[in-house]
Amino acid sequence: MDFEIKNGIKVYTVKKVLSDIEMQKIKNKKVNPSDIKKIIKEDADVFTEDGKLLLRFRKNQINKDYRNLFYDNVIQFATLKTNNRGSASGSKTLNVKTNPKIMTNIIGYFDKFSPKQKQLMRLQGKTIKHLVRETRFLVDYPEKYQKLIPYVKEIDKYYKKYIPEKYKLQKLKANQTHFKIDETSFTTITTNVNFQTTIHKDTGDDAEGFGNLSVIESGKYTGGETCFPQYAFGVDVRDGDILFMDVHEWHGNLPIKKESNDTIRLSVVCYLRHNVWNTTKGKTRKFMENHNKTIRNLRSK
Repeated sequence: MDFEIKNGIKVYTVKKVLSDIEMQKIKNKKVNPSDIKKIIKEDADVFTEDGKLLLRFRKNQINKDYRNLFYDNVIQFATLKTNNRGSASGSKTLNVKTNPKIMTNIIGYFDKFSPKQKQLMRLQGKTIKHLVRETRFLVDYPEKYQKLIPYVKEIDKYYKKYIPEKYKLQKLKANQTHFKIDETSFTTITTNVNFQTTIHKDTGDDAEGFGNLSVIESGKYTGGETCFPQYAFGVDVRDGDILFMDVHEWHGNLPIKKESNDTIRLSVVCYLRHNVWNTTKGKTRKFMENHNKTIRNLRSK
């Protein structure tokens, strides 16, 4: 990987080592460590050879108090096992029931109803026009949710600082909906605990935006680097670091090797779900309150 120093930051230019056809053959498979030739561990910008920004990585950015507050209030929920990650978990089917169960969870607003909600709708003869809902965490743990927001605002602040053009486009959309995380450009958070994702591209996020990844650690481990196998390199995102990345490029993680059984690598991804925005843009706060009340009432009848 060629690089030059600009304003004290290493700026890399990378070339594809695997074709798009070759990537299709290894999607949904785990990253092979021997295929990764370089791990970035310092502040860096990475561009493709045609000049497109692939990622921007900055170390030791996120306030430690906000990290601790987020971790303490989310970790019990984040360690629940679910099967909602599809191809990123290595699933080869379209049936969520057959997906591997892993510690991955969603917080904020989502654009699909849960199987339980769908069942309650059928039993009660209800049809809900707008496919958007609060996630379980918002409904069951509203006080804990409020304590997550300072951390998310930190991500939003650095998004605006480091990726201003993409941020402007995404924030414009976020301002058009009340179904979002307060005063940010995000509608949704995904948490992963000790989860080695397979090679995949993200879906559901807004195409005009830019992805992000941060990590909160408890205990020691090696591995877990976020890799771009088509370009044969990875990034070692650790406690307090922030990685902004093009999540529509192929990416996945190297294995996580824990030094003790209770080691936690909590990764956090904040994003704007396109369908949440598209379904609710221009709706009033009163509409949001009534819609959320309707969905919550499904559980109480």
